Amino acid sequence: MLANSFKNFGTIFGYCLIILSTIFLFSFLQKSEKPKEKLSEYGFFKDNISSQTPAADIIPYTLNTPLFSDYAEKLRFIKLPTGQKINYQEKEVFGFPVGSIIIKTFYFPIDFRKPELGRKLMETRLLIHEPEGWKALEYIWNDEQTDAYLEITGGNKPIEYTDLNGKVQARNYLMPNQNQCKSCHNRDEQIVPIGPTARQINRDFDFGNGNVNQLAYFQKLSIISDLPEISSITKAAVWSDPNSGTLNDRARIWLDINCAHCHNEHGPAKTSGLNLGVFETDLSKLGVNKTPVAAGRGSGNKIYDIFPGKPDKSILLYRLQSTDPGILMPETGRTVVHHESVALIKEWIKSL
Repeated sequence: MLANSFKNFGTIFGYCLIILSTIFLFSFLQKSEKPKEKLSEYGFFKDNISSQTPAADIIPYTLNTPLFSDYAEKLRFIKLPTGQKINYQEKEVFGFPVGSIIIKTFYFPIDFRKPELGRKLMETRLLIHEPEGWKALEYIWNDEQTDAYLEITGGNKPIEYTDLNGKVQARNYLMPNQNQCKSCHNRDEQIVPIGPTARQINRDFDFGNGNVNQLAYFQKLSIISDLPEISSITKAAVWSDPNSGTLNDRARIWLDINCAHCHNEHGPAKTSGLNLGVFETDLSKLGVNKTPVAAGRGSGNKIYDIFPGKPDKSILLYRLQSTDPGILMPETGRTVVHHESVALIKEWIKSL
């Protein structure tokens, strides 16, 4: 009997070793794969990749108020692993399962007034959720617009387009390296997404059969869990649309998406004591009558981050109006002044 017990124990132990080995092998295979050299190798888009027509398992989406990127327009998509769901969160970025990929293509219309004239694709950025965390990859489109190629070191390309005022704009468009991606997508030293929050995605979008609420569409596809009644979910204002919210609503959401990924209690600018998140209620943390932690060129010899009623005496506006690399904010992601949002923030500070 004792011999049989040892024999059974050995059998069980053997099975355990097999199971543990299988788990280890699976985990090893799930580790980060070598990035693909060409964007087309992922199979995100049908036929002509430059059409950006999503494949069957790719979900397009948009945001109420996006991050400003030197006037580039953006196409956004999500790829989820089969059978997995997005985890709804009220205030924070949605929880994405391991295996998810967030895809964002940056482009310029030939003429912003006439989208039908075509566009020039500049870059496609990927955020890939691997077992060890999120990884950022940069793909730069070739001049022929036939594919985009992996560029770890980023790059720059000339761009020329006609803006909404009919003026021709020509300059170099900068594309980030991996470290620059990390500088924005940084929360407690970990890369995280920025845009996909409930407040930003709570809006209508045409998925091919007319406009529907994006959250309702996600629910219909059964790709989101724990979604409450959509009518109870905060809806972000569209910064440029006065009909979408008050002046305060629009200014705060612009600061939230453009600045709060750094200026929050867990971001790389947390030591500044400035929190520009849309849910911040402490006016001092928001910058009102707040003196900067460190003075210097970035302060412009001004006293407060936000001087109520006096935008021209506010450090915040001073930095938004600058293109000097030692002064401008955000530090990465823009090289030109976003004149329209500067006007919005100026009016908002006047109203305080």
